[in-house]
Amino acid sequence: MSLQPGVYRLGPDDGTLALRTGRTGVAAKAGHDLLIHITKWDATIQVSADGADVSIELNVDGGSLVVAEGTGGIKALGDDDKTNIKKTIDDEILKRQPITFRSTRVVPATGGTGLRVEGDLMLLQTTRQIAFDLPMGDDGALG
Repeated sequence: MSLQPGVYRLGPDDGTLALRTGRTGVAAKAGHDLLIHITKWDATIQVSADGADVSIELNVDGGSLVVAEGTGGIKALGDDDKTNIKKTIDDEILKRQPITFRSTRVVPATGGTGLRVEGDLMLLQTTRQIAFDLPMGDDGALG
């Protein structure tokens, strides 16, 4: 598994950036598990000439999250519900603030089927370290 050297710039035309939410506690019965699509984003992946160094940067427009679907809950999630959830995200949760991620370490994932990415996530002007696995197909395609 290896990436070809170069600089890759990606955005919504290249794939879907999404997040999933889950329910726990008291809200588990009434709420919904959400699939949220991020409609305005850009990412840059830089791979050194020898392929040994990889860096990833991601920029997200915090006002571009759209509820694609909701599962579970007492009743089905309708279009009005999705609109209200988006409004809550925009006005009360993310407040349309940008979200950024900058990798600090990118290495082959355990088992060699992708990348293990570690870095700094800035959300609501607070930076936290996170780590995740980024799957990679045999053809070198990420995701």
